[in-house]
Amino acid sequence: MRLVCLLSLCVVLLLGQAPQDLPPIAPRPESRDLKLPNGKLQRDEIAKADYKKNLEDASQLVQLSQDVKEALQNGDQYVVSVRTIKKLDDIDKLSRSIRGRLKRY
Repeated sequence: MRLVCLLSLCVVLLLGQAPQDLPPIAPRPESRDLKLPNGKLQRDEIAKADYKKNLEDASQLVQLSQDVKEALQNGDQYVVSVRTIKKLDDIDKLSRSIRGRLKRY
């Protein structure tokens, strides 16, 4: 029994050692320093595009929230239309996408 344990321990130790003759792994270039063909940094262009998209989504978010407010004011207290619930789902999706873009930086 001791011999089996000793042999299995030796096998595990031998398999756990890394070979010494492998070439080193080359470091990956930083993706933040990539330049576009027009000479601008890629991260700056992505930030500009995200900013524009955030503004568009925010204005759409305001419009949807005003629509929901009007629908709730005009409707009955016990009845909510499917269209209003759909708008609430769209508000949730827009806010999550804005939050996701803002968390990147």
